[in-house]
Amino acid sequence: MTADRRTDRRAQHRAARRAGSGPVSHRRRPAFRGRRPLLATLLSAFFLVGVCAATGTAWDPLSGASVEGASAQGGLPAAIGTDAAPGAAVPSPAPPPAPTKGAAAKGNPEGAVDTGAERPTGALPFDMPQPAALRSGAAGKKLVFAHYFTPYPLSLDNAAADRDYYTRNYLNPDGESGKHGRYGGLLRDRPLPVTPKTGDWEYANLQQEVRTARAAGIDGFTLDLLSLSGKNWDRSNLLMAAARSVDPSFKIMLMPDMTSLKTDDPAVLAEALATLADAPAAHRLPDGRLVVSPFKAEEKSVAWWTRAIDLLQSKHGIRTAFVPLFLDFGAHSGAFAPISHGFSEWGSRSYVGQESSTRDVRRAHGMGKIWMQPVSVQDARPNQGIYDEAGNTATLRSTWTRAIEDGADWVQLTTWNDYSEGSQFAPSLHNGYAYLDLTSYYLTRFKTGSWPKIVRDTLYLSARTQFAAADPTGDQSLVMSLRRGSAPPRDEVEVLSFLTGPGSVRTTVGTTESSHEAPAGIHAQLVPLKPGTSAAQVVRGGKGGVRVDLPYRVDHQVEVQDLQYYAATSGRES
Repeated sequence: MTADRRTDRRAQHRAARRAGSGPVSHRRRPAFRGRRPLLATLLSAFFLVGVCAATGTAWDPLSGASVEGASAQGGLPAAIGTDAAPGAAVPSPAPPPAPTKGAAAKGNPEGAVDTGAERPTGALPFDMPQPAALRSGAAGKKLVFAHYFTPYPLSLDNAAADRDYYTRNYLNPDGESGKHGRYGGLLRDRPLPVTPKTGDWEYANLQQEVRTARAAGIDGFTLDLLSLSGKNWDRSNLLMAAARSVDPSFKIMLMPDMTSLKTDDPAVLAEALATLADAPAAHRLPDGRLVVSPFKAEEKSVAWWTRAIDLLQSKHGIRTAFVPLFLDFGAHSGAFAPISHGFSEWGSRSYVGQESSTRDVRRAHGMGKIWMQPVSVQDARPNQGIYDEAGNTATLRSTWTRAIEDGADWVQLTTWNDYSEGSQFAPSLHNGYAYLDLTSYYLTRFKTGSWPKIVRDTLYLSARTQFAAADPTGDQSLVMSLRRGSAPPRDEVEVLSFLTGPGSVRTTVGTTESSHEAPAGIHAQLVPLKPGTSAAQVVRGGKGGVRVDLPYRVDHQVEVQDLQYYAATSGRES
């Protein structure tokens, strides 16, 4: 670990010699609704709070940068009062009461805390192979990465969850001086709370995230490089060191975000990539080539990227395996093919329309390139007024099925922790480990070529906490509408069962009770959404078996719009 921290310090010194600037925007897709031009006056407001009044804009006090649009957070506001930036040396007055509206009002019914421990015995419906089995032979060639978004680590200020920055400012519609009030608050979910730590808590929390991902069978993170200086850059370097200290086999794929990086000089980017490539955790192919996978690679020309690749080789002695990620793969793959080792795309976040991935994989393989397939849970973006209909877990299951059946070489989970898009696989307050545990099942099939044997009954329950057409009664003026091409909205509870043998599943949704027969294996049953909470239990021979409760109440009237699906699993207590 000492050597890794030295690597981190070297990276910081190297970065200090380079003139860099923070991100302007992080646009996942073109033509997003709810986006406004960035005011030029923000550039000089380094220590001001509330100046980022544009929709979805947040402030990074260390880089002096703002992030606007799809993911909307470069960091935290300047240190004023109780909203001090994490790590700032300012007094700590008594915190205000926890907010009583918005996502924070839903609280944490089970008092769940993420300790970073390995999975408890019996958490999964199958016996998870050991990491060595998933990393050797043919399984080791099928790589699974999770897209890591640096603005949302486990904790932003090392405070208790009932008064930390997430609760006070991101989940609270009135947080950050009310600048997110137009869309009901920046976030609807947050990382599963962690206990405040002593010592280097940021480093320890990053280590914990690596342990959690490794336990799920994930090979590494794709690191979204939002800026080349400031807090997001520092956290990127720290993650490289944390990954190495936990597991030398856990790799970090470098993903410069071309919607956020402001440099037009390929030499500047090459220098930054070389800095991170110093870390042993940087993902390389067996032949030693550094894998570079820029987000929205088409933002720069083939000639620009060729220059960056040449500079990495000539100036830094780094050979590159270029794996561009496109927002429009069909329009750009041909031009980029001569300089690329493989391809990827960001993909759709609804369960319909996934058939196009078959065509894309075939096109990539036809050009002799590898393919990194996007796998997703859902997508809901309050600050842009847009969402996709995920169909409970249908999107997760369909995108994994495409990756498996279409013969993808690698997978990218989109995303590990971008809570502003509602796309997180990481353990979260409102989903626990449900999505990550489900992913481990499909991941094992993707890597090994065989479906895992179901050895214990397990139920997954998912639903929204409000009806899709609910009109918020609070001050929210920007509401989300369905993205074009998405499946139509639906108001249903899904009971996803993994059973060792046939059985009855009894469900309670509000005051309505019902039951259905489920076969051995995987079965999804939809039940109409009703006001109240939901639960399901396996019953055989009149005896109750495993049970899952979704404790979040559904109401017809809501103060803030929240169209994410909440989920729970019988395999865990929380």
